[in-house]
Amino acid sequence: MATVLNSPTSGPESVIPYTLFTKNERRWIVAMIALAGWFSTLSSFIYYPAIPVIADDLGASIGMIDLTVTSYLVVSAIAPAVVGDAADTFGRRPLYAITLSLYVAANVGIALQRSAVALLLLRMLQSAGISGTFSVAYGVIADISTPAERGAFVSALSFGITTAPSLGPVLGGAFAFGPGWRWIFWFLTIASGFCLLAMMLALPETHRAYIGNGGTRPARLYRPVAPRIMRPWKSDRGPKAPPSPRKPRKLPNPIKSLRILSRKDVAVSIMPGSFLYTVYCCIHASLATTFMDIYHLNKWQAGLIYLPFGIGAIISTLVSSKWIDHDYRVVAKAHGLPINKVSGDNLLHFPIEEARIRSAFLPTFASFVSVLAYGWLVAKHTHLAAPLACLFVAGFSIQTCFNINNTLLVDINQDAPATAQASSNIVRCILSAALVAALEKMIDQMGFGWTFTLMSGFCLIAGFFYLIELRYGRGWRTARHGMTLD
Repeated sequence: MATVLNSPTSGPESVIPYTLFTKNERRWIVAMIALAGWFSTLSSFIYYPAIPVIADDLGASIGMIDLTVTSYLVVSAIAPAVVGDAADTFGRRPLYAITLSLYVAANVGIALQRSAVALLLLRMLQSAGISGTFSVAYGVIADISTPAERGAFVSALSFGITTAPSLGPVLGGAFAFGPGWRWIFWFLTIASGFCLLAMMLALPETHRAYIGNGGTRPARLYRPVAPRIMRPWKSDRGPKAPPSPRKPRKLPNPIKSLRILSRKDVAVSIMPGSFLYTVYCCIHASLATTFMDIYHLNKWQAGLIYLPFGIGAIISTLVSSKWIDHDYRVVAKAHGLPINKVSGDNLLHFPIEEARIRSAFLPTFASFVSVLAYGWLVAKHTHLAAPLACLFVAGFSIQTCFNINNTLLVDINQDAPATAQASSNIVRCILSAALVAALEKMIDQMGFGWTFTLMSGFCLIAGFFYLIELRYGRGWRTARHGMTLD
């Protein structure tokens, strides 16, 4: 079924499809980009349970191996700014080819290296290769989905990405406990190589400056290698919309991501996710070593303790898609605005901030309570089941907030969705890298309970920024488009 374009002056009779890709084709596209994004998250989570083993094998301190986590996050802040700008300029498909190739090569290097310094440098290269896929993916979502259905697409993308917090540590623990930690990276080499092959064979270009709504035949570089698939320009699925204006071809400029932060509504909308992501990273960076020490778990069991958080996050992606799209319909009805699922609704005239944020406060509060309780339950050495239950709630609530944040960020930056996601990455990765780098000292000096009391406070700060965006965001957004709410 085609999704059709709309304009402020068009009515229900409009028949220009927003995209000529069929529903099944769009599902396949999302499946491929979700798999690529999966490696971005998996590369962090599969690594955490192996930290003590890697330190022993390389003769390095836990602090040194933690530095490889910090360096990964620092590069994750910078690389998407380059990749996101390049994807908005040169298209989505070429960027996937380049970044995944770099990632495969880095994994081979990590599996073969023999020193902590080499590990540090190659982890940075690994991050440079894969971390940008996250921002490109949201550009693809903006290319192929309208606002009324975007929540479902973002959640589908998140489903692929959020399986990593549960599967990654289990795999990491299994490899570290079994054939050895180097097999973590041989596994990543094989799996990401398969993903790269699938994308080269079947991923089409989706950037609207290159293909319009899919009706414009792109250059060979932008077409899938496999013949006769993902070629909507050859079909008769409806009128073809011309490509949007193409940006001048220049070298990627990461400063563009910083410039987007000058948009007040964008800067404020990024902050909740950044603070919650910091909590997310600190929980996982400390989980294996803390539970192995307090609860005397072995390497395999240390991988399993990541499951509750990951399962909560996975359930969130299944629930929040309907939740987000339901909120869109409720707000549209409340304001007397018509909705057509197959229309490209004009968000300049829509209170999208209200539609996305109205349900963010409950999961934000749940994340505060669960993180606070988790810290003190672990500090008091309570039964293992109690902190794991808190991790399940934290996983569900934090991931729900992520889905809301990412959907809103695409909605308010439809001119440069990949660059906007890269700007979000810059803020959240710098903040989380700083806290992860200091985490071991914080736990040693403050204690586990007070450290995660501080982390729970970050959840409250996230709620404060939601309030600001809800109150002022729409006014700021319309002002930068030269409009007023009147």
